Amino acid sequence: MADAQWYVVHTYSGYENKVKANIEKTIENRKLQDQILEVSIPMQDVVEVKNGVSQLVQKKMFPAYVLVHMIMNEDTWYVVRNTRGVTGFVGPGSKPVPLTEAELINMGLIAGKAESLYNVGDQVVVTTGVWKDTVGVVKAVNEGKQSVTISIDMFGRETPVELGFAEIKKF
Repeated sequence: MADAQWYVVHTYSGYENKVKANIEKTIENRKLQDQILEVSIPMQDVVEVKNGVSQLVQKKMFPAYVLVHMIMNEDTWYVVRNTRGVTGFVGPGSKPVPLTEAELINMGLIAGKAESLYNVGDQVVVTTGVWKDTVGVVKAVNEGKQSVTISIDMFGRETPVELGFAEIKKF
């Protein structure tokens, strides 16, 4: 049996909750619980200020999109694709493309691996920005911010610089 993966489904704007409910109802009716495992609308907490009063509200992270964790086959594709309010899967043409683990981690949908890309003491080279091509040593790693603090030699002194994971690579 194939592994379940996350797929992105495009919906009419404002129909996300209705699409989720319709897919879940179809899963129950057709007994597809072992093939379509989860239907999700990622939400985030946002502080809104109205009339001088700030309040915490939940907003959709990706309006007009629903995430579906499923095993892709003819039946599951048909069920999701033909749900009222669904305009299609995200992918080239009509071919659904599953999200990668890195994409899921970046979107905050799954926790990152316990093992970090970078460790204290690693030698790295900066790939972009004003420090491009500068070699430094990792002094601290912040997994939550996806950043590292490296020590570089500037005017003969060790200087700490914080950079994102995307701005560096191992030397």
